[in-house]
Amino acid sequence: MELKTKFHGTINYDKKDVITFKDGIPGFENLKKFILIPAEENSLFGILQSTEDADIGIVVASPFNACKNYEFDIDDDKISELNIKDNKDVLVVNTVTLDSNIENITINLKAPIVINTKHNIGEQLILDNVDYPIKYPLFKGEV
Repeated sequence: MELKTKFHGTINYDKKDVITFKDGIPGFENLKKFILIPAEENSLFGILQSTEDADIGIVVASPFNACKNYEFDIDDDKISELNIKDNKDVLVVNTVTLDSNIENITINLKAPIVINTKHNIGEQLILDNVDYPIKYPLFKGEV
């Protein structure tokens, strides 16, 4: 399949690459289908690209790049909803806010995007943990 995106040119992908977000992603509830592609400019980042709206691509990164001890619990209902049977099938990414000044680039540690890579289903969770901020400097130390 082919997708002509606004910022990343034409992307070829297979139907098996599509990640379904049953409830969408906060702010994009009407969009349910995304693909995760590497950012050409920097391998630290990825793009969660909507296949339903070629203009929508969300910059994401691994939270472990900013916070090596990042961890959170997923309740049993959510584990069941996401059909998670094995931790190795789970990918966690977080949204990133870019800025021309590297010191101002932030990652949202409060709302991880959890993807079951085996079944290609995902959901953005909002954590109760007050220690994780919405705008944490990506290129600073530990939380």
